[in-house]
Amino acid sequence: MYICLCNALTDHDVKRAAAGGARRPREVYDSCNTRVQCGSCTGMILCALRTLIMERADEAVAAMPTAAT
Repeated sequence: MYICLCNALTDHDVKRAAAGGARRPREVYDSCNTRVQCGSCTGMILCALRTLIMERADEAVAAMPTAAT
């Protein structure tokens, strides 16, 4: 799905950037060798980054061993 029409960035681009360490929209743009154009996509990029970060946190918690009782 396209997230940024000005730069033709997709949700896959955001995922790749996040996997490479991007935590802010600016870091996503840098990772994709682009810049903010109109700015209307920054909110969607931020939302996508937050979702990805939360999913990773949930996966990490699920992978933790449980305490023996």
